Amino acid sequence: MELYDRFKRALGLAPKIHPVDRGLARHWTKQRLAAVFPELRGDARGLEAAYRALDLEPRASETDPTELVFEVGLHREIEP
Repeated sequence: MELYDRFKRALGLAPKIHPVDRGLARHWTKQRLAAVFPELRGDARGLEAAYRALDLEPRASETDPTELVFEVGLHREIEP
């Protein structure tokens, strides 16, 4: 199975993420956004727009292939 995972990683395919892990990552990221940008604390739509604008990309860690790392890219504009 490890060979198959390495092959998929070489092709640039993102690893599968368990729904619980995805939810925890989303929750933690939104908490950090609200802490860093206080104006988003009471604005659920603004917080969701900021989260979506982050463009998170899951990938395997370079040091430990069993770990997932979310890479942040700011490619899109935040729409009010």
